[in-house]
Amino acid sequence: MNVTVRYFASIREAIGQGSEQRETWAATLAELRDELLVQSPAHAASLARGKAVRMAVDQVMSDEATLLTNGCEVAFFPPVTGG
Repeated sequence: MNVTVRYFASIREAIGQGSEQRETWAATLAELRDELLVQSPAHAASLARGKAVRMAVDQVMSDEATLLTNGCEVAFFPPVTGG
């Protein structure tokens, strides 16, 4: 299936791109994250397990069990704090 992956804030800066189109066999957000972790050292550092990363599928906050669908948009971003 094809998905659009978007990266925001410090994750975008570390990876060096704001978005990418991916063909994936991942059925869940967790599987996609695992796939991305091995893509490059920057992906591994930015999306590492245990690191605070928020995720959304089609602009809805999601957890790693969320199922992906063909054409969905997945976003990864650090937690946001305000002041």
